[in-house]
Amino acid sequence: MIIGIDDTDSNEGMCTTYLGALLLDELRAYGNVETLPLLIRLNPTIPYKTRGNAAVALKLKTSYPEKVIAHVVSRIEEFARMECEKTNPGAVFILENDYEKLKPVLRSFLEKAVKDVIEIEEAKSLISKFGISSKGFKNGRGLIGALAACGAMLNLAEWDHTFEYLAYRQKKNWGTPREIEKGSFFEADRKTYPETWDTVDLKNRLIVCVPHSADPVLFGIRGKNPDTVTKAASLIRAEPVERLAIYRTNQGTDMHLISVESLAEIRDMHSYRLEGTVSAVPKTIHGGHVIFPIRDEERNEIDCAAFEPTKNFRLLIRKLRPGDRVALSGSVNSGTLNIEKIEIKTLASLYREENPVCPTCGKHMKSSGQTQGFRCKKCGTQATSKIKYEIKRNFAAGLYEVPPCARRHLAKPLVREQRSDIEIHPAR
Repeated sequence: MIIGIDDTDSNEGMCTTYLGALLLDELRAYGNVETLPLLIRLNPTIPYKTRGNAAVALKLKTSYPEKVIAHVVSRIEEFARMECEKTNPGAVFILENDYEKLKPVLRSFLEKAVKDVIEIEEAKSLISKFGISSKGFKNGRGLIGALAACGAMLNLAEWDHTFEYLAYRQKKNWGTPREIEKGSFFEADRKTYPETWDTVDLKNRLIVCVPHSADPVLFGIRGKNPDTVTKAASLIRAEPVERLAIYRTNQGTDMHLISVESLAEIRDMHSYRLEGTVSAVPKTIHGGHVIFPIRDEERNEIDCAAFEPTKNFRLLIRKLRPGDRVALSGSVNSGTLNIEKIEIKTLASLYREENPVCPTCGKHMKSSGQTQGFRCKKCGTQATSKIKYEIKRNFAAGLYEVPPCARRHLAKPLVREQRSDIEIHPAR
């Protein structure tokens, strides 16, 4: 059977992946775990999400499905932060006899849950139509993610994936400051990058893989396979760990992005790949955010933003000028694209004009008056017009990304890009 769970955490604590890791250990009493658990990130723009908008799925070979269901429900009741208004857990249980029937249905549902907006009633209607065993708590919004995670488990070969090694704190330490040796994280990164990524942010000297909230996670190492994330985790020195789990995940895959031809197709609460031409000089507004518009061939426009948390990435964005051709990826809210990556395809030619230089003395000539040209006062030499010089752009076309400290869960890091047609500039 496949078990999907979502929405057990809150902004103040708990973590659905912790419940997944706990059940991964406990459900072995009822059968055999058949594959790595899944951690599936859903649409990052949904306003009613708690923190990371992640659902989990487990696959178990068991002769006691009813006992498994009862155990999972009891653990949700025990650990979910029901007191939080945003926490509305859901669990879905799919038996092996229904795998083939539900595989295409839940593949489409997964795609929609990651890229689009799904109402609770749509999930409940699907559950009712196919007679899927489920349990919703409060308004049952977690049923959406639970169904999507089951869809991911049923369609493992159909989507790109990475891995995350998650270490969890002892329960007595939840909510207290984490005890870690910061240098060990930089050592782990040095010895395993680029097979692992987003452990640290070298440029900003920050540890990225340790959360700051009161949830049970001590740290999470992301990478290309279970061996590399395990190697990195073995180098980290920190407080004692209660348990660990390695999840297969859609993090770092760009699974959330929708490609569009026209900016007129853009809608809030969705994430896109889009192209356009910079149509105005970027402006730095209150808070340090950098905003600029792009325009497509139909003269549709959208504002694009490098917000303050993107740190040094904003230095690049400030160098853009009207006429630069760019391709962007990111999420849209309030009509503005929050940039995750930018491909600078072509740079516009920029020029400045200067008074001509006297060929005799090498000094700049002075204007002789409107429409009267220029004259060197010392030598008497004359010229009819100013001289135009091309301004050298001090950066190159290529593919750039926000730093690790600002990376969203689903955004594919440039170390995973396999392109040879363009220069790639990974952020470290």
